[in-house]
Amino acid sequence: MAEGPRRGYRFVFHVDAPRDRVWPLLGEAERWRDWSFLTRATLLRHGAPERDGVGALRRFAVGRLGSTEEVVAFEPPRHLGYVAVKGLPVRSYRADVTLEEQGSGTEVTWAGSLEPLVPGTGALVAAYVRAAVRRFTRQLAGYVARGSG
Repeated sequence: MAEGPRRGYRFVFHVDAPRDRVWPLLGEAERWRDWSFLTRATLLRHGAPERDGVGALRRFAVGRLGSTEEVVAFEPPRHLGYVAVKGLPVRSYRADVTLEEQGSGTEVTWAGSLEPLVPGTGALVAAYVRAAVRRFTRQLAGYVARGSG
């Protein structure tokens, strides 16, 4: 069976805080509950060399609906890469979040691509993922702007 087309997204946004303050909010799975709409954010398996590092399994959910992700790149405080392993209707999904110092703040780039599991659903699945990531970007920036991070 031929693979369907990959769909992608890329969001670039500014956070009014130094990179070292922003990184733990993204790099530590359990901190996602602090700033995002998620009701559950747990570390299912520790990674290396840090507990949230490469190989870590993270479970993110709202109520009973959610996804499990594996960390595939972990370079504090600059780069987090992860792939979906369960919970999303995709054959494959990878996202990379990079943080670059920009003056006294941080420029965050959140980019990903996916291949839908069911042919013909690519636009719908991609729209759902883009909307969730867009919401994460706004919530992260707002959380830090309020001085909460």
